[in-house]
Amino acid sequence: MPSDTPQPAFVLVRPQMGENIGAAARAMWNFGLDRMRIVAPRDGWPNQKAVAMASGAGRLLDEAQLSATLADSLEDCDFVFATTARPRELTKPVYSPEAAMKLAAEKTAAGQKVAVMFGPERAGLENEDVARANAIITVPVNPEFASLNLGQCVLLTAYEWRRQVEEVVDVTTDLGKSDWANHADVDALVNHYEGRLEEAGFFFPPEKAPGMKVVFRNLFSRLPLTRADVQMLHGVMRQMVRWKEKRD
Repeated sequence: MPSDTPQPAFVLVRPQMGENIGAAARAMWNFGLDRMRIVAPRDGWPNQKAVAMASGAGRLLDEAQLSATLADSLEDCDFVFATTARPRELTKPVYSPEAAMKLAAEKTAAGQKVAVMFGPERAGLENEDVARANAIITVPVNPEFASLNLGQCVLLTAYEWRRQVEEVVDVTTDLGKSDWANHADVDALVNHYEGRLEEAGFFFPPEKAPGMKVVFRNLFSRLPLTRADVQMLHGVMRQMVRWKEKRD
């Protein structure tokens, strides 16, 4: 059964190739969407090429709502978007995918049923299809090559949906098996280096030594060091000292 999470239905209008239907299902499920509707697929239904291409998202195909006409597919919807790259002689608000999915999230959270229509591969939605929509979604593509594959268009829209309903962290750091070094870890490292460098005569002349130590400590405090980094740097200094003692 489709999930209970409020979400829009993605309506594939007269899709022509089973492979593209499967790619659309896979793209939807990548971003947590599982309400697919299919209107008058050219090659009939079910379609084994769609199943093969779905690769793990076959449940969406099994549970897809199949309709003979677009009117039947949209009859229970409160708000409908039409995806199109071509200029239309129709007066409708035009949204970017991001703005459209923000509005879709607001409407579904309020209990409304939202649908997004995607046209057939060769020419996209007809004006008669777009006329049934409340608004248009247009992707800011290269005007000299505006054609998007059905699966690509579904993927872009589904991605923007996910961004609206899930917290997306812009930058993360994979620490592996380590943790960030704390202040005590870094302080011990700096003291280790200062002590050995002082023995080596690095902080010279004496009157400049305090300022040099401040700069040196500041250098380490700026670095995002892990505990593994700190352990390695301790080891580097210890090995250098051992090497020097052997040579002496």
